[in-house]
Amino acid sequence: MDKIAHYYVKKRIVVIAVLLVFLFAVLFGRLFYLQVVWGEGLQYLAYDQWTRELPFRADRGDITDVNGIVLAESNTTYTLYARPNEMDDKQYIADSISDILGVDADLLLQKLSKTGVSEITVAKNLDKSQMLRLIATDINGLYLTADSNRYYNYGNFLTQVLGFTNSDGIGQSGIEMYYDEYLKGVNGASYTQTDLIGRELDSNRTVYVDSIKGMTTKLTIDYYIQSFAEKAVKDAQLKYQSKSASCIVMNADTGAVLAMASAPAYDLNDIPRDDMELLLQGSRNLLVTDVYEPGSTFKILTSAIGLENNAIKRSYYCGGSSVVDGQRIKCWRSIGHGSQTFEEGIQNSCNCVFMDIALTVGKEKMYDYFEKFGLGQKTGVDISGEASGILLGESRVQNVDIARIGFGQAIAVTPIQLASAVCSVVNGGKLYTPYVVEEIKDVNGNVAYAHSSEVKSNPISKTTSDTLKEYLYSVVSEGSGKNAYVPGYNIGGKTGTAQKYENGAIASGKYISSFIGFTEVNGETLVCLMLVDEPQGYVYYGSIVAAPYVGEIFSSIFTYKNIAPKYSEDEMPSYKEVEMPDLTDLSIADAIVALKKAGLDYEFVGESGKVFYQFPAAGQIVRSNQVVYFNAK
Repeated sequence: MDKIAHYYVKKRIVVIAVLLVFLFAVLFGRLFYLQVVWGEGLQYLAYDQWTRELPFRADRGDITDVNGIVLAESNTTYTLYARPNEMDDKQYIADSISDILGVDADLLLQKLSKTGVSEITVAKNLDKSQMLRLIATDINGLYLTADSNRYYNYGNFLTQVLGFTNSDGIGQSGIEMYYDEYLKGVNGASYTQTDLIGRELDSNRTVYVDSIKGMTTKLTIDYYIQSFAEKAVKDAQLKYQSKSASCIVMNADTGAVLAMASAPAYDLNDIPRDDMELLLQGSRNLLVTDVYEPGSTFKILTSAIGLENNAIKRSYYCGGSSVVDGQRIKCWRSIGHGSQTFEEGIQNSCNCVFMDIALTVGKEKMYDYFEKFGLGQKTGVDISGEASGILLGESRVQNVDIARIGFGQAIAVTPIQLASAVCSVVNGGKLYTPYVVEEIKDVNGNVAYAHSSEVKSNPISKTTSDTLKEYLYSVVSEGSGKNAYVPGYNIGGKTGTAQKYENGAIASGKYISSFIGFTEVNGETLVCLMLVDEPQGYVYYGSIVAAPYVGEIFSSIFTYKNIAPKYSEDEMPSYKEVEMPDLTDLSIADAIVALKKAGLDYEFVGESGKVFYQFPAAGQIVRSNQVVYFNAK
């Protein structure tokens, strides 16, 4: 019996010992967790309870053009805070600082008299002079912190590309949003020791953590070329009262975007935040986000595909239309162009020629080249919101569709997509990824990002590129692109006039007038695409509406780059200044005779009747190699 009792006593001692060991192990583990594992976090929480943080917002990095011209920068402003618990005479304080802040003293007193708060924001966006005057008052309980405001040095300039930030300095659109991680910098702060109700301790020690400015972002945009493009789109929109006008200039040999302009736009220093429709319309980069039927500018790609596949015939005939799959498809010139060579077909922009080429190449090969040219897919440009374009599924495409695509219908592209594809046609056959940021450096000058040009594909051979360039030069020197001509310089290009669609049907009287041109500048090939959306009035041909602006932009670039004209022997006498004849009330035949007598090339709308509109106006002095326009009914 004694043995049994002894056994149970011994067993209880063991159990108690195990429990004690377990309890001490739990306590030790908890202490280890609190002091070692969670120690740093608890220290932070404790520090946060007895310190007050005042933030210093970092300056965003500058945005410059390729020459180093600062387009966007940050300036320092100040925010005034108050700690009511540290203030003795709040009426005196309100009276003392009301004039400095430009705030009514009574309203200020109401703000300073709030209870139950340890700190309040009194005023934001104070300038340096206000900051210095507030410091001079030496009033206890007032504290200043440095903030950063974004400023755009040229206001209504490069609006859609630069974009803007919100009130917290976070990028909301354009470069400001796409490269926000590089631009935003690292915020700083001051930390002050306080008691439970927010008063500074007598033993206070304020710790300052400096902010770090964001990185400087250098664009590929050239300020001066951008200025030429900005003027062109504003002039075009005003002259033709169009819905919008847009222009892009690219370096075809690298993919760098030298200019990107759209009108209408708004001043980035006065963002219309209270007008969402205007804000969204003015912020959208039409050259990247919007798709459209390119019309005749697409014939450059069809030509390149035809040449590459030996699908070009010796001659073509245009009777004003072609019949494909039982459907009659009209040429833009209803009376037709008659017999013509391929080069003449390009100069005349004859739809029938390009329908023939597309059908000769065939659907499968045409679609193979569409992929090589990057159609139906994003270009990869470093701008948010890029669209992919619209390309009909190959399995659904009939001959009639391929015929229409051949001259730029039944397909939709973004302007930058078309510009990139044309760049590959005129640069020897290399399709580059377009880009707008050249390089990004931190505050110490270290390179954080640098773009390297990327060849995505090689759609055509250099031989095809060189051959087609000569044909496109003739479009400006002899064909429908004469209004882009600049004496003494070699410019090539193609006009485009595309009908718009609404609810699946052609929108009456709505067009997109365009011209895409190229030229050599100091050994580099530049491409310029100009679009005018819904020009008002009777003039809507790309040769009239858009081509002159491309000529103006190139002319300005030649002057900017100090490139002197080189006149060929037969260039100087190839044109002269003549007076535009009065065509009013003449028949189409008589109007054509009058224009030919004056040495003027022409485009017109109408098949019969008398002339009721002409451009330019009668009596205006024009070049004899200029394309003029009239309308008859």
